[in-house]
Formats: sequence, structure tokens, C-alpha cells
Amino acid sequence: MTPDPRDTPMTPWRRDLHQIVFEADTPAGKLFDLVLIASILISVAAVMLDSVATIHARYGAPLLWVEWGFTLLFTIEYAVRLLSVRQPGRYATSFFGVVDLLAILPTYLSLVMVGTQSLLVIRALRLLRIFRVFKLGHYLKEAEVLATALRASRVKITVFMATVLSIALIAGALLYLIEGETNGFTSIPRAMYWAVVTMTTVGYGDIAPRTVLGQIAASGLMILGYAIIAVPTGIVSAELVRQTARRPVSTQACLACSCEGHDHDATHCKYCGAGLYPDGAR
Repeated sequence: MTPDPRDTPMTPWRRDLHQIVFEADTPAGKLFDLVLIASILISVAAVMLDSVATIHARYGAPLLWVEWGFTLLFTIEYAVRLLSVRQPGRYATSFFGVVDLLAILPTYLSLVMVGTQSLLVIRALRLLRIFRVFKLGHYLKEAEVLATALRASRVKITVFMATVLSIALIAGALLYLIEGETNGFTSIPRAMYWAVVTMTTVGYGDIAPRTVLGQIAASGLMILGYAIIAVPTGIVSAELVRQTARRPVSTQACLACSCEGHDHDATHCKYCGAGLYPDGAR
């Protein structure tokens, strides 16, 4: 019988590497994550400073070296993360895996596409790892509850968005007929833009109805907008209430895919099925 690759024993050095890179239960693991977060903050600050024209003109070359230095550092870190899990492909396609990859790609792309290095600010997303550094389990639990509630609400939210777009289409077509091109409603898509801006109560004022009939229709759409805004809040809130009774989650990272959010008494990863504790250790 072919052994399951998810439960293939890891060599001790890879297991220790996983403990340092993905956990913060040891001094080495916490130090690694604190250094990583400090590096992320400095690299993001360097990118932001480089976007200021006066600073770029004077310190552009040193900031470029700083950027490349952190890019090489994060490239090595990304390779180490792939090496320290049983299933590198699972980690590479996970949320943090994609963010880690996007954090280094812009610098390399800048060699062939000028200006892409400004996208390096995406590294700020990696600061979400701070929850793992300090093992803020209650934050992980709340994040899991929120994510589950949003997933459970996606069908209702989709129906709601379809309804809103239908209302915007009808209102846009109506105002296009009432106001016409002379009052700025040059097309149905532009009138739909006005309808969306009106329903969301933003009100840019760049286009507005001029006729009495158009203003009456706009008033009704504004009132409808206030009623519509409360709908998605109620949908997600109802799902949040259902999820709050769930048991708290642990901060143990899976050895295979690095996912978190497992129950405290779980022995296997609920995402990939791999064992959470090697050799039966708890």
C-alpha cells in the first residue's frame, strides 16, 4: 500500500526548521518572526520613501540596494518555508504562500517592467503573521469565525448584489430617458454610474438630474439606498451569531500545508488531512 505523502515522516532537521519558521512557541521561532516583521516594516517604509520625488532624487541608489537586499532575504525565506513543509504545493497556493510570492516578484519584474517595484507595498500583508508571533489565539478564533460567516453568506450576498445591479440598471435607464444627454446622462452606463453613486449615498455631484421628474426619481432612489445599505450587514451579522458558539481554535500550524485554525482536540489538519503532531506527540 502506497503511504500517504501527507503523513510521510519528516527528517528531524526539517521538523525543527518548521518549528522555527511556522511556530512561535520557542525562543528561536519568536525571534525569527520578530526579525521578519521588522524586515517587512523597514522594506515597506523604504518603498514608500522611494516614491517621494525629492527623496528618490537624493537617496534613490541606496534605497534600491535596500530593496534588493530585502528581496533576496525574502526569497531565501520563501524557499525555506517551502522546504519546511511536507507539501510545498499546498503552501505555495495558500493565502500566505501567494502573499509571500507576491512580496518578491515585483522587484524581479522591475528588471523588465519599469515601475513594478512600487507594488512591493503588498509586503504589508505579511504583517498579519503578527498574530502567530504572539500566539493571539483569540484573534485567530475571531478571524476564523468571520471567514466562516462570510463564506456562509456568499450565496445571499451574491443574490443581494445581483438585485442592486438590477436596480441600478433600471434606475439608470429611467434617468437616461428622463434627463437625456443635455443634462449629462449621455448613456445608460453613465446613468448607471450615477445610480450606484446615489444608492451608496456617496453623491459626488459630478452628474445630477435637472428636471422635476428626474429629481423625484432620484429622491426615491436615495431613500431606497438607505434601506439597501443595511441588508448585507444583517446577512453577515446573522451568520456571525451562528458561528460565535463554536469552540476556540488552536494556533498549531499543519506540518504539511501550514494552515491554522484547528480545534484544540484535533489530531489531523481539517484542510489537508495530515497529522498535526508527528510521532503522536501532543
